[in-house]
Amino acid sequence: MFELDPAFALTSEALPGLALCEARLQLDARFPWIVLIPRIDRAFELEDLSVEERAMLMAEIVVAGEALRAVGAALGRPVEKLNVGQLGNITRQLHVHIVGRRQDDLCWPGPVWGQGTAEAYASETLQMALSAAANVLEA
Repeated sequence: MFELDPAFALTSEALPGLALCEARLQLDARFPWIVLIPRIDRAFELEDLSVEERAMLMAEIVVAGEALRAVGAALGRPVEKLNVGQLGNITRQLHVHIVGRRQDDLCWPGPVWGQGTAEAYASETLQMALSAAANVLEA
């Protein structure tokens, strides 16, 4: 039975679920950032998914990228580049990060992982980001 690793609840906010994945907005206002977690029990690596599930995951990554572009537009900071990463060195549960990047972000052109400190969203801004992402994910 699938259980979300508690680490995700501490650092992200739930978005509407997709067919395969739990979708979560990372609580770091520096970047539009969605984490997808396949709802597959004991999935740690991509190889733990079936061929069909891997194809589904790729399709959901594309949709999450569209959602991030909507978040960036809603917040007045259009996404210029999407970064996709599947690391899992700290939280083992299989998950994929999709991060909206801009040339003027604090980490450009390097990776966002391990750089600086996450910045909390202002309440109103968080609601705008969640709404923009949900409008795409629910479509």
